[in-house]
Amino acid sequence: MTFARDGYAVLTRDAGVVRWADAAKLATQAIDFAQKRHDGTWFVGVDALPNGPDGSIAGMPLTGAWEALIKVPDRWHAGQLSVVYPGYPGRDPDESDAAHRFRRDRDAAHMDGLLPEGPHKRRHLREPHGFILGLPLSDVADSPLVVWPGSHHIMGAAFRAAFAGVAPADYGDCDVTEIYQSARREVFARCPRVEVPVKLGEATLLHRHLIHGVAPWGAGIAPRPIAYFRPHIPPCDWL
Repeated sequence: MTFARDGYAVLTRDAGVVRWADAAKLATQAIDFAQKRHDGTWFVGVDALPNGPDGSIAGMPLTGAWEALIKVPDRWHAGQLSVVYPGYPGRDPDESDAAHRFRRDRDAAHMDGLLPEGPHKRRHLREPHGFILGLPLSDVADSPLVVWPGSHHIMGAAFRAAFAGVAPADYGDCDVTEIYQSARREVFARCPRVEVPVKLGEATLLHRHLIHGVAPWGAGIAPRPIAYFRPHIPPCDWL
């Protein structure tokens, strides 16, 4: 497996990553977990982690093997704390049948950065990310990350065509709903679905164009927390 070919990498256990994850898990004791989605089975936790601009938590530095594969940002944003609970995905009262089925049967497969807008949830590129870095705060077996290896090639090609002749500053104004959905259907037809369980001290690195999601809950009883970083980059670099 190579990151360039498959669009994702699982980086082996690192003692420094374990120390960072332990500090992050300790810091979660101060977080209010009351606001959950999908009938109480997912805490989104955007910007919930109290890491510093260098990524450190309680003096534990954020460093790892991913630094050889990506451009490390000059400033890390506050990390997301994504916690999945037994029974995921539950259904919210306002969630449509189709949306719930897609989350349950297709792992809510998506590409980050495309936000649904308006009553018809039209997709626009509003958050161009450089990469996605996932750091489990415990061993993750239930509801693991799901990836479609190679999907970043299909999605990247689709968006290079979609934005041809468009100024990068205007990418977000383009409605890419149909382009995105068509390319994702091609991904489902051509790319395998792969579950990615990880252990404390490991890390996952995803290409920004990779289609990924979260598998439904299995038989476990303990919540599974993962810290995620998605540093923003200029739209001109996103393609």
